[in-house]
Amino acid sequence: MNERGNRHADATRILGMRVDPTSYEDATAKILSWAERGESCYVCVANVHMVMEAYDDPGFRRMVNDSDLVTPDGMPLVWMMRLLGKKDQKRVYGPELTLRVLEAAAEKGIPVGFYGSSPEVLGNLVSNLERRYTGLRIAYAYSPPYRELEAWEDEEVVRSIRESGAKILFVGLGCPKQERWMANHKGKIDAVMVGVGAAFDFHAGRVRQAPPWMQRMGLEWLFRLFMEPRRLWKRYAKHNPRFLVLAALQLLGVRRYDAT
Repeated sequence: MNERGNRHADATRILGMRVDPTSYEDATAKILSWAERGESCYVCVANVHMVMEAYDDPGFRRMVNDSDLVTPDGMPLVWMMRLLGKKDQKRVYGPELTLRVLEAAAEKGIPVGFYGSSPEVLGNLVSNLERRYTGLRIAYAYSPPYRELEAWEDEEVVRSIRESGAKILFVGLGCPKQERWMANHKGKIDAVMVGVGAAFDFHAGRVRQAPPWMQRMGLEWLFRLFMEPRRLWKRYAKHNPRFLVLAALQLLGVRRYDAT
C-alpha cells in the first residue's frame, strides 16, 4: 500500500463516513509536511452536521471519504470513535487546529491563505492573526460572492491562489459548501486546503465560542443555537435526532451503512 493509502488504513466509519484517528499534534504535523512538499490535498473537520450531510448525499460522502484527513471536530464523533475501538481518541476542534497550524506555519515561514466569509470578517480575521503571530505570512485572503462562481471567475481565483504562493489555504464557506469546493479544487491548487467552517467568525471576534465545559459535554451545538437560533434551528432539528437513532443502530450492530 502506498503512502496515500496508508493515511486511511486505521479510519473509523460513522454512518459510512470516514473519520481518522488523529490528534492536534498529528494533524498539524501532517498538514505542515504536505505543505512543505507542495501537495494539493484537503482536510475535512467533521461534526454531526457533516456526518448527516454525508449520510443523505452519497456524492458528498465520497468527497469526504476521498479527502486526505478527516478530524473528529464534534464530541459525538469522538464518543462514537471510542465506542468503536479508538479508546484514546480526543477531539480535534477546527478553531483550535487552525491556531496550531498557523503557529507552526509562522515558525516555519510557510505562507498561508484564507478563502471565504464576508470582507468585514476576513479583514478582522487577518488583522487579529497578524497581531497574534509574529512572522505569520498571509499571502492570500479573498471573500467570494455568495453565489456560484462563473467558470472564468473560478479560474481567476485558482490563478490568484497559485500566484500568491500560499501553501496552506483555510477555507471558511460552511459545510457542505467548503468540502465540495476543496474536493473540486484538488489538483488545481498547490496547497493544503483545510475546511474550518466557523473558525473564521470565532477568530475574527464576530461570534463567541462555547465555554470549555459545554464543549467537553458535547453541548456546543446548544450554545450556538442560543447565539444564532434563526440560522441554526432547522439544521439541528433535522440532523441531531436522526444521528442519535442511526448511531445507536450502528453501535448495536443492527444496521450497516454504505461507505462508498
